[in-house]
Amino acid sequence: MTPAIQSQTLTFEDFLIWDDGSDRNFELIDGIPVPLVEPNAAHEDVADELCDRLKQHCQERDLPYVPKRLKQVRMNTEPGEKEKSRKPDIVVFDRAEWQRMRSLSSPAAAYTCPPLVIEVVSTNWQDDYLIKLAEYEKLGIREYWIVDYAALGGRLYIGNPKQPTISIYTLVDGEYEVQRFRESDPITSSTFRTLDLTASEVFRAG
Repeated sequence: MTPAIQSQTLTFEDFLIWDDGSDRNFELIDGIPVPLVEPNAAHEDVADELCDRLKQHCQERDLPYVPKRLKQVRMNTEPGEKEKSRKPDIVVFDRAEWQRMRSLSSPAAAYTCPPLVIEVVSTNWQDDYLIKLAEYEKLGIREYWIVDYAALGGRLYIGNPKQPTISIYTLVDGEYEVQRFRESDPITSSTFRTLDLTASEVFRAG
């Protein structure tokens, strides 16, 4: 598909096959492709290592989940609104949904609400703690992790003095409740109940 001009709005399906030729990552905001801030190497290492650990855990425990890096998630829109998507660092799919997509020729993406998404914090940390949190809550994602390995977030979210923190938001009665994990704290996840992983082990990759 040829690149869309900036004023031309796209549907989610059209956006998944849109290509501007730059190899940059984009999200769909009100029907317009918007480029993402390109992550640094430490950010990439943390996200890659965590995704690998989760994949290994799912395989070893035969869990019905498939963790993947950088997949689009279709967001909720009201009737008449232009479509939106987010591209979390890690998307955990239900295995049945992933298997369904394997039989399709369309791009792999979260067309329906995934059980868990993970964002690794960059300099635009407000997006993760404020905007995306509200969007993921509205979408109904059961669990949302914010991995702040470099302690970039505000003190309200990671403490004073600031320190590397993993915030896990769990959906309870339609609203997120948060637990925070630092240093040698073992991570507690309602999705990965048998996960043997500490916050410092996640941060070490960065």
